[in-house]
Amino acid sequence: MMIKRFTIAAASLCCAVLAHAQDYGLKVGLTRYTSHSATTGIQGIGAPPGADASVGDASTVIFAVERRLNPNFGFEMVVGVPPKISARATGSVAFLGDKVLTARNLAPTLMLNYSFGDAGATWRPYVGIGANFTRFSDIQSSLAPKVEMSDSFGLALQAGVNYSLSKQWGLFGSISAIDVSSKLVATGNTVLTTTIDFRPIVYTLGTSYRF
Repeated sequence: MMIKRFTIAAASLCCAVLAHAQDYGLKVGLTRYTSHSATTGIQGIGAPPGADASVGDASTVIFAVERRLNPNFGFEMVVGVPPKISARATGSVAFLGDKVLTARNLAPTLMLNYSFGDAGATWRPYVGIGANFTRFSDIQSSLAPKVEMSDSFGLALQAGVNYSLSKQWGLFGSISAIDVSSKLVATGNTVLTTTIDFRPIVYTLGTSYRF
């Protein structure tokens, strides 16, 4: 009985996917995450005036699934392999050098996109607006043995273009701006704090497949 129910459910699911297959698209791309960070400065007992840090760039691979609502509008969920970001000391603590902080960030982003032109056009520029959630993990720092970074919720904007190679396959390129901010707390012999406004601009090139 269980096998029969599973077979019926699987068949129903396959029919549903096939019935709506033309409404979906998949994307895989290479992304360059360029940080334009600003901080509130490193604060706390023992932190010299002017102590600061600057976050560097990173690269990763992203995956996206798009559900088209009609020929022009569609929802897109984007998630990437968490890249490793690092920060170098600046200001009065520049002597501490590179990688005073390293972390990985998981940043799923949900976008509502609008594509210009007809559905069958070879070139289709698009714009999108959405929301980003960023969580930091594998945090390590020479500032203290225990370092925590808060999660971030923020606005995401993007603009891009799709190029159709065939009915199913295509290429795409996009540029995105994301609001990412995190409070850092480093706990050791003293407590050091700062708030990092990452202000990333994200560049992506990749391939797409439409069902």
